[in-house]
Amino acid sequence: MRIGEVARSAGVTVKAVRYYESLGLVRAGRLPNGYREYDEAQVHRIREIRTLGELGITAERTRPFLDCLDAGRPSGDDCPASLDTYREAIADMTHRIAQLGDRRDTLADRLAAATARTAPVPRCELVPEEIP
Repeated sequence: MRIGEVARSAGVTVKAVRYYESLGLVRAGRLPNGYREYDEAQVHRIREIRTLGELGITAERTRPFLDCLDAGRPSGDDCPASLDTYREAIADMTHRIAQLGDRRDTLADRLAAATARTAPVPRCELVPEEIP
């Protein structure tokens, strides 16, 4: 299968396939005319990389999952190293969530302070007395 077909089949762009190949995560054979040729195993690897990317695991950190597939496991997360990568990704997300919470709280404090400084001063209007 050529690069465009593998990209469509795996749900990624041709550019993504080339990037994964540049990282050594995907391997292509070459046809006599020089075109890249991928087999179904490479499509499976690309899908694994894409799925992990959707979960926040960068392509560079997918190697344990791909090594697990290479070892003949049906799923890329059937190996201890893959589970360690999940744990690391969860710890990273937990840290980022805490940082975002802190930033949100700081923004809310600044908004409250700015609102207090710029709130319009209520005006008292005198209402003319009614004449009977």
